[in-house]
Amino acid sequence: MYKKRDGQIGIEDFGQEAGVKLSPDNRWVKKSETIPWNEIEEKYAKLFKGKSGNVAKPLQLALGALIIQSERGISDEETALQIMETPALQYFCGLPKYEEKLPFDPSLMVHFRKRLTKEIMIEINELVIDKALGKGGDTDTDNDNDNQNGGTLIVDATCAPQNIKYPQDVELLNEAREKTEEIIDNLHEKAGGDKPRTYREKARRDYLKTVRKRKKTKKEIRKGIGKQLGYLRRNLEHIERYIQEGLKCDFILLETLKRLYEQQLFMHQNRVHSVPNRIVSISQPHVRPIVRGKAKAPVEFGAKLDISVAEGFTRIEHISYEAYNEAENLQDIIERYREREGHYPERVLADKIYRNRDNLSFCKERGIRLSGPALGRPKKDVTRDKKQEYEDICDRVEVERAYSLAKRKYGLGLIRTRLSETSLSVISLAILVMNIAKIFCADFWLALLSIFPRFVFLKWEIVQ
Repeated sequence: MYKKRDGQIGIEDFGQEAGVKLSPDNRWVKKSETIPWNEIEEKYAKLFKGKSGNVAKPLQLALGALIIQSERGISDEETALQIMETPALQYFCGLPKYEEKLPFDPSLMVHFRKRLTKEIMIEINELVIDKALGKGGDTDTDNDNDNQNGGTLIVDATCAPQNIKYPQDVELLNEAREKTEEIIDNLHEKAGGDKPRTYREKARRDYLKTVRKRKKTKKEIRKGIGKQLGYLRRNLEHIERYIQEGLKCDFILLETLKRLYEQQLFMHQNRVHSVPNRIVSISQPHVRPIVRGKAKAPVEFGAKLDISVAEGFTRIEHISYEAYNEAENLQDIIERYREREGHYPERVLADKIYRNRDNLSFCKERGIRLSGPALGRPKKDVTRDKKQEYEDICDRVEVERAYSLAKRKYGLGLIRTRLSETSLSVISLAILVMNIAKIFCADFWLALLSIFPRFVFLKWEIVQ
């Protein structure tokens, strides 16, 4: 059940204790003004179909708490405590007055992330950008300017690394073996009788014998993997016999362990090091290895996402835990740009991977210039516009700057949530918070320029 509020309160309506004065220039008060709370709440209320039961926490409290957490990089418990201790944060979260008590139980932060999914976060991000740009909402794409391209669209892809231990086959199999031993212990307590032998002490010694060596040969690693596969196979057979007797266990975990065993057995028998949909974490089986080819980390483990930057604002265009070719999404990204703006972009700045024949043909038909060199060998009779290429490279840095800021300050560099849906929500939230911060900084510099006109020559460089 959800009960909508009468509307967003103003700072003059916020109840404050004697001696506490909340300034209209407070940054959290200013940030609250950049978010269209009422429009977001209308969409949020539709998620609750029932008319009975406990009333859910207001949208502004849920979203405000998540924004504060992403902005400050703190835990769920610390987020609730800081909101309790700070009047400005309570105003930002939509509370009617300042009260020195916990606004919610910290465990509700998980429910906030589950409820505000990545789709909802992306939609909220669009509403915030529309308000900042002064757009009314729906864009009329059937106008006279459909054939006149304009604007710049910058596109790139990156990975949001998950907080998992670097996966090694021997360690994964050892962890899986220990999980199966715990399942066998629990099932034995229910079934009684003779307990099946698991050889756990011997398996532990074999594992330590392999991992404690500083320099391990390929033969030693392969031998260690083979032994752990044998122990794991025996344990899975014991568990299967218990299940046939009618006993129950954590079937989701058991299926993950079975898939891990099958994948490791396939790689061991065929002497390969890759397999489709490879499991790299038992606690987070949705995480996949993403080959990036970077010098620091050739392979990252987490969600891969495409983002676009237009008019200074960042949007998530596609996100998935499965590895994919980002060039396949370029045409859809351009079409979504046209739906928003009413026309195609004049130029698209992207990496070389986006310059395949299909994308080049698509852009040429619509009068879009896709940055980068031509395919194939350089032609002798064609002169390159080096000045234009240099400008494109310089302008494309904006998307790299957005990645750097989101990873360094807003938590995109290491995702600490465990569930797939909450992790995707946190990734989308990082982009939203980054756009809100950009709007706040732009308003701050515009106010500063109005006070100090002699800095007016910096206006466009700072704000844009």
